[in-house]
Amino acid sequence: MGRPNRAIRDAITQRRADAIDLKLAGVDWLTIARKLAADPSINSDGVAYPQGYGIDKYKRGQEPPTDKRLIELACKDVSKALLERTTVLDGNSDELRQLMVERLERLFFTVYRAAIRSGDYQAVDRAVRIIERSSRLLGLDRPVRADLSGPDGGAVQVETAGLAELERLIALAGTAEGGDAEG
Repeated sequence: MGRPNRAIRDAITQRRADAIDLKLAGVDWLTIARKLAADPSINSDGVAYPQGYGIDKYKRGQEPPTDKRLIELACKDVSKALLERTTVLDGNSDELRQLMVERLERLFFTVYRAAIRSGDYQAVDRAVRIIERSSRLLGLDRPVRADLSGPDGGAVQVETAGLAELERLIALAGTAEGGDAEG
């Protein structure tokens, strides 16, 4: 069949975006699938959705896909669209981070002025939260050091077990689950 042309690719991209929007709105899978179906007889809007589900069958005059198949197609669309969005976000993460920093700086300027001029404690609190968020976003916070200790501040005792001991513990757990259960 070959690679789809630009118009078809754009229509598929739009279909996937519509599927995500509907899912985010809380619409169930079957309703999404019917709304995005190519065959007007099953499309909930009564129209042929461009590059909708079952487009090949619709063009050949065959029976539309079953509800189960429609749901599979809708799920696949949402998964692919989310994967594509994640890939784009990963590729643009530095640009997005800079954009977020600039937004936070604009917010900070306004809140900072209100905090300094009026001494408004809510504005001070908001300014501190913006600073904290900016610091996390830019990786300025140092990692928190966590010291682990055993009882009474002593050393942590580490025990190792061999395969035979692990198998024994698994067997004990299995008999405890299947044994006398109080109910």
